[in-house]
Parts: sequence; structure tokens; C-alpha cells
Amino acid sequence: MKLKLLTTISFFTYQFSIAQTEKVLHGKVLSQNLALKDVEVINKTAQTSTRTNELGEFSILVKMQDSLIFYTKDYLFTRLKITTKDIENNNLLVKMILKPEELNEVIINKVEFDKIKISADDVADVLISKNNKDLFWNTGVSDNSIREALRVSFPLKGKQKKTIEVADDRFKKLVIAACPSDFFLKNLKIKPEEKELFIDFCDSDPKSKTLLENPNVLAVMDFLYAKNEEFKKLE
Repeated sequence: MKLKLLTTISFFTYQFSIAQTEKVLHGKVLSQNLALKDVEVINKTAQTSTRTNELGEFSILVKMQDSLIFYTKDYLFTRLKITTKDIENNNLLVKMILKPEELNEVIINKVEFDKIKISADDVADVLISKNNKDLFWNTGVSDNSIREALRVSFPLKGKQKKTIEVADDRFKKLVIAACPSDFFLKNLKIKPEEKELFIDFCDSDPKSKTLLENPNVLAVMDFLYAKNEEFKKLE
């Protein structure tokens, strides 16, 4: 009986020590059996990060229940929670999925249309033919006064230039790619009906444009946390 009790106590002590002690976890990131380099590996719980090497390998300090985030530009966001088994095996294998191919973004600032090259005489001929066809064929008489009046009075103008503005939604796409679907509700306490308004509020800040130059998951999340405080003060 004492032996069983000691064994049980030892087991739970071992489990507790694993859960509380940080260990170096080794792993590899693949996609379709190909190693992925420069994948950002983020320990969201401990607020630390690293990147994979040329062979897709990485090492990072973790403890049980830590949340790891794997992010790279062309692949879908991946999130894992560390278990005791992961720490014991110390050989984490992460498979990422390539994003569907998207067309390159095209911004149209201005569209110019060529002026219609047609003379007043050409238009007059068409209108005279349409309006006076019955008179000419039934009587054989052509009324030149009508024809000449059309030549003089019919005005022609080229089409005016049109401008098409295309909305810049790059920041919104970055936020959606960087943050889990429940991030706004659970972490920022943003109501679902206020999510779009909050993203627009963040996008209006010039600092949001600097995040587009060098996308980084931690930087995006820190920016959203800071803007959330400002957003709540507006209520």
C-alpha cells in the first residue's frame, strides 16, 4: 500500500515539475514534406519567438500548456498547445498549409477614355436617313434644309474622363491572417458587431501602415491591444 502511494506521489510530482519547468523544445516545420525556412515560431504565453532555419528546424523554451503560434506570409496561420507528450518526445512536427493562390493586387487611380472620332456630318447623315426615309421614297424629293440644319446645330463632345478609386484593404487582410478567429472576442473583448468598426479605427492610424512594410504577428497584436484601450475610451 505504501509503495503504491509513493509511486502515485512520485508520478504527480514528476508531472508537476514538467508543467512548471521551462524546457527547450525542438521541432521542425514542413509543408508537403518540404522544410519551411524563416517561419516565425511564437510562444504566445511566454511572449518569446524564434525562426526556423534552412532545414525548417527550430528550438524554443516552453512549458506545458504554452500556446505556440506558427506564422509565415504564404501559409495558413497554425496554433498548437504544448502537452506533456510534446515535451517528453522533444521532436515536434508541424505541418503548414499553403494559402490559396491570390491575384496580385492592382490599384487603378485614373482611367482615361479616348474621344469619339466622329464628325457632325456622319451623325447628320444617320438622322436624316432615319427621319426622312418615308418622304424621300414616297415623293422622290429631298429636303436639303433639314440636312443643312443638322450639320450646323448638332453638337458633339468627347466623353469626360472618369476616375476609379480602389479601397486599400491590406491592413484588414493582415489582421485577419495574424489573429485567431476568437482573438477579438476573447482577448480584446470586442463585440462581434463592433469588430469591423474597430479594424477601421485601427486602420485610420498612420502607424498601421508601418506594419504592412514588415508584417510581424507580435507587432500586430501589440498594436491591436494598444488601440483597444483607445477604442474603449470612445464609448
